Amino acid sequence: MSMEEVATKDTVAAAELRQLIERIERLEEEKTTLQDDIKEVMAEAKGRGYDTKAIRTIIRLRKKDPSERQEEEAMIDLYKAALGME
Repeated sequence: MSMEEVATKDTVAAAELRQLIERIERLEEEKTTLQDDIKEVMAEAKGRGYDTKAIRTIIRLRKKDPSERQEEEAMIDLYKAALGME
């Protein structure tokens, strides 16, 4: 491989790396904006009297597969029963 080919590959790799980094930076900016939007909606929910901790739990549960969610809920019920919490 000639020095010219190595230099060209280095230049192409550097340009590709720069593009990847810039894409990640743009996505990080978008993520920050979305996180701020979510905070605003949660603040609105709290202002209307909703329990934001419960809302976050519901959102987490809705992301799960129904069978996984049922298994988790059954395990929690079992543990609560074992501890005399029911």
